[in-house]
Order: sequence, then structure tokens, then C-alpha cells
Amino acid sequence: MIGGLAPDGAVCSRAGCQEAAAWRIDWQNPRIHTGDRWKTWLACEEHVEYLRGFLEARSFPVRVAEFAGSLDDAAEVDS
Repeated sequence: MIGGLAPDGAVCSRAGCQEAAAWRIDWQNPRIHTGDRWKTWLACEEHVEYLRGFLEARSFPVRVAEFAGSLDDAAEVDS
């Protein structure tokens, strides 16, 4: 859903943004996240590239996929 809040409350992780999440960004900080530990940010259409770039500029491993409306149990969501 673009241009409004998601019915499940899943909103973009960009500070101050309240748009519905359309993308899932999984990332690691290799200095503190070991093994299979990944953090998850959610992003709206407007902020997905900004958030991806923010993480990639720090050389963090990043995976981006469409947000399916729910997260698996292993996701550590950071907002």
C-alpha cells in the first residue's frame, strides 16, 4: 500500500516516515552481528534506496526483498 498506513501497522523504518512498508531490508554489522544474526528494517517505496545506500556505504552486507506483509520469527526488527 503506497501513500498510507499499512493495516497491520508495518511502517517504514526511516526516521519520521509513517508510510506503509513495501520492502524488507535485512542487514548485518559484521563487527557486532555474528553468524546468522541479521537485523531487519522495513522501507516504503520512497526510502528503500536511501536506507540501502546508508547501509552499503558502511560496507554492511545487505539483502533487499519485497515485504510480504509479515516477518519470519527470526527477524530482528529495528525501527
